Amino acid sequence: MSTIQTKSSPALPKRRRSLHSPLHFLLFALPGAVLYFVFVLWPLLLAFWSSLTNEDAYRAETSFIWFENYVKLFTDPAYLQVLGNTVVLTIIAIIVPNALGLGIAILLDRSGWAFNAMRAVFFVPVILSSVVVAVVWQQLLKDDGLINSVLRNFTPNPPGWLSDPNLALYSVAAIVAWQSVGVCVVLYLAGLQSIPKELLEAASIDGAGPVRRFWTVTWPLLAPSVTIMTVLTMIGGFKIYDHVKVMTNGGPGVGTTSTLAFDVIQTGLSAGAVGYSAAKAAVMFLIIALISMASMKLMKKREVDL
Repeated sequence: MSTIQTKSSPALPKRRRSLHSPLHFLLFALPGAVLYFVFVLWPLLLAFWSSLTNEDAYRAETSFIWFENYVKLFTDPAYLQVLGNTVVLTIIAIIVPNALGLGIAILLDRSGWAFNAMRAVFFVPVILSSVVVAVVWQQLLKDDGLINSVLRNFTPNPPGWLSDPNLALYSVAAIVAWQSVGVCVVLYLAGLQSIPKELLEAASIDGAGPVRRFWTVTWPLLAPSVTIMTVLTMIGGFKIYDHVKVMTNGGPGVGTTSTLAFDVIQTGLSAGAVGYSAAKAAVMFLIIALISMASMKLMKKREVDL
């Protein structure tokens, strides 16, 4: 046995040194780097190049026009309306699911089969397809749908949830928020269960009530979960397309519920203006990237490490 150890021990340091060489790091990173370049960076570069041209799906010739698409974009009043719609919808998609998700998570942060069943109930909308959810709610909220049929027992003129230009955007935002609540519940439950019980017990011994324990112990330690969910729901709000396409198709009227993602796809596919659509996609990418980085930087400052 001693002979075997004497022969094998000098080889180990050399093997370890070879595994830590820069060449090995490059070999391990190469497959991931190639996939990232092919499926992420290269499409981004192609989209930016296309945004500098007048490429059109219904015209063969394409020429380089520099930043004309961007000038046209920022001087188009319809685009400003689309941007405003997206901001309103995103704010609702951030505040409502996070507030409801946190409240429900606090109520469900207990053991027992009934609480486990309730967690599953709240998570069901998350696993459903956005198109399926939008179709179901479109049928429920249309003027002669089930909800208005019930409301007609109380009022002769129920709201036009999807046909009223002043109400349709908020109806779509409500459905988007409803479908996002389950994710918030799960993540906030994970955050609540990671908080050491000793800290809460110590606060109770010091005389802190439930509200004071929440603001002095739970809320600061829950900050990482709040940061993640705020950024995720914000990005999801800017990328909403399915719900708008199925429930209102951008209407009623002209662009009253159009969002950035919906406008990009409509411009590229329906109108065939590929270059102009690419410019809109590039601006949307920059907006999401800048707001995400700013949000992460601001919210990270208030996080507390255990």
